[in-house]
Amino acid sequence: MTEIQDSREQRRQERQKRREERRQRWANGTQGQFGIINSRHNNVLTGAFILFIGIVALMRATIPDFPDWVFDWHTGLIAFGLFIGIRHNFRGGAWLILLLVGSIFLFRDIFPEFSFNRIWPVVLIVVGLFIIMRPRRRWKWDAAKTTEGASDSFFSEDIDYSKDDFVDSTSIFGGAKKIVISKNFKGGDLLSIFGGTELDLSQADFTGVAVIELTTIFGGTKLLVPSNWSVKSEAVTIFGGIEDKRRMQTVTETTGKTLLIRGTVIFGGIDIKSF
Repeated sequence: MTEIQDSREQRRQERQKRREERRQRWANGTQGQFGIINSRHNNVLTGAFILFIGIVALMRATIPDFPDWVFDWHTGLIAFGLFIGIRHNFRGGAWLILLLVGSIFLFRDIFPEFSFNRIWPVVLIVVGLFIIMRPRRRWKWDAAKTTEGASDSFFSEDIDYSKDDFVDSTSIFGGAKKIVISKNFKGGDLLSIFGGTELDLSQADFTGVAVIELTTIFGGTKLLVPSNWSVKSEAVTIFGGIEDKRRMQTVTETTGKTLLIRGTVIFGGIDIKSF
């Protein structure tokens, strides 16, 4: 009787183990598909943005009566703001500030007779209320309830210790430094435009593959990565470069950790270093 019970218990444990293995394979496959879709979406968005700039520049060069304000720096701020907002699902406040500043100066150029003496106080009030009332939001990354930390740096430098499993950082005309201490690191989304971002992963840990999705335009990104991690790049570089400056160990240690870099680098650089 005891042998029969032991046999049933063993079969039950084997069935449970097979179910767990199938569930794990499905979860890994789904996460990989979402990662590929997100990477393609960001690449398409960046490519469409560059294509739009090229088309506008060509129209300005070939059409004599083409409006000058379309290719002015005011319009550039608006375009950058929309690009950042769409790419980050309109999280953070950098895109809104760019959009407001560009719109104000563009409106002043189109309607020079309009008085802006009453507009600036209203804009400052709106921006101040936005900063005060902006909630500290956290987003779910997966079923394990990992969290995502977001930071914006606009004309400033931001240094932050992050325990979050997913890092979201935006740097525009400024610098941001993130020190990740999570032991279940999933990846990150980094945006640098005329600025710099430093991501320190020397104290982080993970198992399997972590994906860094980055966009660097006229800026730089520095990644501090342990020398025994495997780093692979699928990023598109246009007048830019990605350089691994780590000191490789004499004895290669198999850690099973792969850091995958995706995204777009335009007139910028990515430096990968280790202590």
